[in-house]
Amino acid sequence: MAHGWNPHQQRFFPRSLLLWAIIIQSLSSIKILSCSSSSLCQHHHIHQQTNRKFEQKTTIFWEFEEESNTWVQVKSPYDLLSCVNNNCTKVGIIEPVNDDDYHDDQTRIELGQEQDLIKIQGPRKKKVKTDEKKSGGLGSRNRISVTKMTDDSIWVTGLSGSIYERFWNGIQWVIAPHELPLQAGYAVSVFLIKHIVLALSEAGILYQMQLNENSQPIWVEFPPILDSSTDIRIKSGVISHDMEKIYFCTKNGLLLELSEITTPRWMNHGKPPGADVAAIVDAPEIRPQVVFTISSSGDLYELDPSSKPMWKKHIWSQESTHDTTLTPMTSCTAHRRSGPHSDSLFLLTKGGNLVERRLHQRKWKWVVHGSPKDQQFTSMTPVTVDETYTSSFSLFLATTSGSIIEYNISKQEGKKTWVNHMHPPHAKVAKGVSGLQLQMSRHIFPLDDGRLGELHQSKTGGDGVGPTPSVNRRRMSTKYTWSIIDAPESEGWNTEYCTEDRGPLNCISGVKDETNDDQTTTRSCRRRSGNNKGQENYYYLVSTGSKTKDDAFVDRISSVNVDFRLRVMYEGRSFILVTENGISYEFVNVENVWFWLKHEHAVGMKGVVGSYNGSLFLVNENDDLIVGEREGNEFTWINGSAMKKGRRVVGGPPWDVAPSKAQKVTPDDSMFFVGKSGGLLQLTVALKKLKWKDCRNPSNTKIASIIDQEVFRENIVFVVGTDGHLYQYNKVSGLWHGHHQSRHMVLSKQPGTAMRGSPQSLSGSLFMISEDGRLIEYYWNPMDGWGWVEHGSPYPGVTLVGSTGPCLAGNQLFLIGSDGNVYLRYWDQTLWKWSDCGFPSTGNVSGKNRKGEGCIDQEILVKTRKEYHEETENCDPKVAPTRPIPFTENSVIFELNDGRLAEMRRTENLQWVWWRTIGSPTTRCNAVYWNAAAS
Repeated sequence: MAHGWNPHQQRFFPRSLLLWAIIIQSLSSIKILSCSSSSLCQHHHIHQQTNRKFEQKTTIFWEFEEESNTWVQVKSPYDLLSCVNNNCTKVGIIEPVNDDDYHDDQTRIELGQEQDLIKIQGPRKKKVKTDEKKSGGLGSRNRISVTKMTDDSIWVTGLSGSIYERFWNGIQWVIAPHELPLQAGYAVSVFLIKHIVLALSEAGILYQMQLNENSQPIWVEFPPILDSSTDIRIKSGVISHDMEKIYFCTKNGLLLELSEITTPRWMNHGKPPGADVAAIVDAPEIRPQVVFTISSSGDLYELDPSSKPMWKKHIWSQESTHDTTLTPMTSCTAHRRSGPHSDSLFLLTKGGNLVERRLHQRKWKWVVHGSPKDQQFTSMTPVTVDETYTSSFSLFLATTSGSIIEYNISKQEGKKTWVNHMHPPHAKVAKGVSGLQLQMSRHIFPLDDGRLGELHQSKTGGDGVGPTPSVNRRRMSTKYTWSIIDAPESEGWNTEYCTEDRGPLNCISGVKDETNDDQTTTRSCRRRSGNNKGQENYYYLVSTGSKTKDDAFVDRISSVNVDFRLRVMYEGRSFILVTENGISYEFVNVENVWFWLKHEHAVGMKGVVGSYNGSLFLVNENDDLIVGEREGNEFTWINGSAMKKGRRVVGGPPWDVAPSKAQKVTPDDSMFFVGKSGGLLQLTVALKKLKWKDCRNPSNTKIASIIDQEVFRENIVFVVGTDGHLYQYNKVSGLWHGHHQSRHMVLSKQPGTAMRGSPQSLSGSLFMISEDGRLIEYYWNPMDGWGWVEHGSPYPGVTLVGSTGPCLAGNQLFLIGSDGNVYLRYWDQTLWKWSDCGFPSTGNVSGKNRKGEGCIDQEILVKTRKEYHEETENCDPKVAPTRPIPFTENSVIFELNDGRLAEMRRTENLQWVWWRTIGSPTTRCNAVYWNAAAS
């Protein structure tokens, strides 16, 4: 198994919605209706026949309004008219229908004989409950796949396009990255054939995993070698039942066969006459050398190279009135289900029904199994079954609402049963993605949020249980339960990658950690026990959008003028200050000379909400996002809110790249802002191609501020709602989650600060201030999962104001007190401590804070003590609640109440001292600290 290399930057792929309507149209009518119901509405003409009675089989109709160019739902009763030359005749009426029969909350439905089932389900298309679509909002997840290599190895392609392996090292399940090269793009699937691993990119290029001269795994292109010089791009593939071949369908509808790997042997089987190959549903299993495919039009074909013609189409009988268009996806096969010489191919229709193509005594037959009421199937998971004619048979199918339904056929009882296993708590099964059977009664399903869900029988599975020996089916429980399996940071989750170090997280062979003396070492090498601990803090939320484009919401307390007055432009060389009168200045160091540079604007500015790769992002007085591109000493300003889908903003990310850390520049780089309507906005900024996306907001609140953007967790944006609760947005899945917190804990509406000691470890904390001025920590570590800590305030009677300041050295947090002092909260090996750094004034002639701790450099104190006797009433040296900024990894800039700026630095003995004050263009106070060595 390969291990030990870092993943490339992850990507986001927005969800899509599948909308369909079945249209009833009159040739001469001025009214056009569309129906959506559980019954089948075929395309047909309604002729003028007074002796023909309208037969209503649906509950919902839609009328097309030409004025608004939209579909509007018809309210019953509604007259149906047929009009010719302005002569209209009533041909029927749509009447209200009692819908009580459509609501059935049972999760287990027993059905009678097969023909009864066909009669009930055949002529109907299943209707999805409106509230399920609204609550689920599930889009297709085209990049997700799960592949079982062995009992102890599962490979996953995630929503981000990353590849990772879930491997049992003998002690626990560990995660190892297997990223494609950055230039390869997103991965969509992996294959194992003859001990060789292949990966398919979204661009349709095949890659083979090889070892380089240093025995490190690398990906090398593995293109199809055909006689044609045409560039072949692969869409999907299926490994044959004997594990000797791989069949691929290409993006232009061809069927390819790969029968050798070491010396590749490719064969082009072409495509059916007048059709194409959209998916391979069965690679020779039902019949030797016969491949079954589905075309993009939803027809079933078989390829038999030994017969003529090679391609044959499986057609439905003319009297078939049910949904007959098949979904191009992998099927499930079964043998001897209806007799000792029968084979079955289970397929899904685009209407969400389960159908079977059965071969019995050399005769083919279509069998419609349908689906439960108000459910539509999107995928099925093939299972290994006991092929005894008298045994039961099960299929696991995913629905549009994100649940798993088991279809059980018992031959001895002659019954068919739908069993709804629902979905894990606060998570739903991904749409249109097949799962896998890990072992008997253990099934893995990709979840819509990027994690995995395991459906298993009680006490026989879960994240803490490895591959287990076969269990006697007679002794197995019939009760299933869900366990959530966490995903790596590439998907926005919390599983750390395995390591080469000896211990439980070793990538190859885990060793139990029995040394508990060093708690730090223990936490970094061990993973929490229990199946779902750490997952319980999340709860699923539905995103909602504002009714109008830029409606202001009055609940917002955080101010751009306070939280975003200062921003670092270039580390240690320049920063931006936005004054109260809307002018932006840049404090620049050129050849060790510091000076203020004024930037002109047509409209006054409120604050600077971001900096990326030399570009500035400001908010003007009209709440427009203004993007500044530097040209020499000047900026070219672009109104980002005036662009396509642009919005007005009132806040942004609190921090850019931490000092001394190199900024990654990738094609998917984005910045997030708080919209004026209270939603989260994403602006793609890579390659200077600005593109907006509305990420909406949680269903139960508006967004007040962004706590952190991808500092604490890659691909995750943490926000605080106007209700004072913490939420997160996953930019890979596009989903919102809430975090459970105590009812008495209400967060302020200001930005927060992330603290993460090492990029290699996911352990870290988010720091926020509560509504009553106390410091709040929300931490994560592999042992304990998520947890809340209340740090309180430095002294009785002193509360914290503004937002949290920067975090430096991985364990030191700056804060501003209500008394105008700066406070440092730092981790001292085993516990948190407070340090009072006061404010930069020699009014306190001793230069010490109330604890007697020195926070002012003594050399500067001697120099500046003479200057401060000249302080006038225009000077107020206490620190203002403006959010401070980290200028370097050893320097922090604060704003004072009198408009000056002050800098704190960390000395060689690691003590923080007040270093200097900086006169700003608008201050009236001339008293200044200055260190000659810094000039």
